[in-house]
Amino acid sequence: MTDVNTSRIRHRKVLYIPGFDPFPPRRYRELYRREGAEQARLSGYELNLSAGADARSWIVEAVIEGARTRTEFEVLGWSDLVADGMSASVMGTYASLARTAWTYLRSGTFLRVLRLRKGPMLAVAYSTGVLLMQLLLAVVIGGLAWWVVAVMAGGWIGLVFGLAAGLATAWITLRWFKARDNRLLAQYLLHDYAFWARSSGAYPASIEARLAAFADRVAASLATEAEEVLIVGHSAGVHIGVSLLADMIRAGRIPEGRCAFLSLGQVVPMVSFLPQANKLRDDLHLMGGQDVVPWIDISAPGDGCTFALCDPVAVSGAAPQVRTGPRILSAAFSRTLSPAKQRELRRRFFRAHFQYLCAFDNLQGRLGEYDYFRVTAGPLRLADRFATRKDSPSTLRDSGRSATRRAA
Repeated sequence: MTDVNTSRIRHRKVLYIPGFDPFPPRRYRELYRREGAEQARLSGYELNLSAGADARSWIVEAVIEGARTRTEFEVLGWSDLVADGMSASVMGTYASLARTAWTYLRSGTFLRVLRLRKGPMLAVAYSTGVLLMQLLLAVVIGGLAWWVVAVMAGGWIGLVFGLAAGLATAWITLRWFKARDNRLLAQYLLHDYAFWARSSGAYPASIEARLAAFADRVAASLATEAEEVLIVGHSAGVHIGVSLLADMIRAGRIPEGRCAFLSLGQVVPMVSFLPQANKLRDDLHLMGGQDVVPWIDISAPGDGCTFALCDPVAVSGAAPQVRTGPRILSAAFSRTLSPAKQRELRRRFFRAHFQYLCAFDNLQGRLGEYDYFRVTAGPLRLADRFATRKDSPSTLRDSGRSATRRAA
């Protein structure tokens, strides 16, 4: 953390945008409660959480770095849209798999993303492999059921009833796999990519409407006494945050010096590389060259689900002539987590994608490093906290064949 002598704040509003997650906002409140208490214990500061006005909000009273602060949190939720996107039937899931694979392969997006960072595409390959293996097992089990019934009944009646039994058994097997996807996460990962690939990267009307609603919530927060309104986007919530802030800057709805943007574990290229992602690329272009909202982007090579240390503006081919952001920093799991925690996360790759929102337990290695709870509940503004930090030396800004930003 920086020791720059800057004015301290006492009141902050945090608006958190989740990634592609069907769970309700209270999940993030409980995560903050549990992990914040652990980080406070490890780091020796005070962090007390109380209920907010509703299930999507909470209040944090903290004493950090010798200062007392009050932070109001609110989740800008879109889990209902995620749940709708994941509600496909068994056959709908496999149709979505075929559509998504075709979109990413035909447009060349798959190879471009693979050249940029292998982790996110390996997640897609994992999802595809598991789903195809499940389909194969269902066909085999269904075939055995058909054979048993056909042999037992004999004749054309056996063939007819055997076919019906085989199809029913295969269907039940696939339904059984679907009901247990909370362990394998294969269908979850597929639906994440399919949600954006369905319109080749263009925002669906449901997202456009939610962006407008989010903008009103940000504007309402800016009208309060909060000294900093901090937008936090995680995973797919990052590109939603980019478009939200870009829309508000164009409309003149954000006063300079009041708002900041923290992006965590971004997966921007999975959308911005798609051929119809023109709005997102335009929004990235604006956000990369504006000086109204400071933008800090944090990721970690130890997170296989993110485009670690990739400048989301530059690799998307949307870099402005004069670059103002984002500043690309590493959460440095190899230094900020104990060896035991690192081994645990290697076995749970999806849990690593949420580490940015959790406690870091290697205090000796984390001086000057990222701490979610200091950032969101501490007395320094986002820009001041990282004022002395430069872009990570491993920052990647060249994606090879860049996407072309649509002319404004």
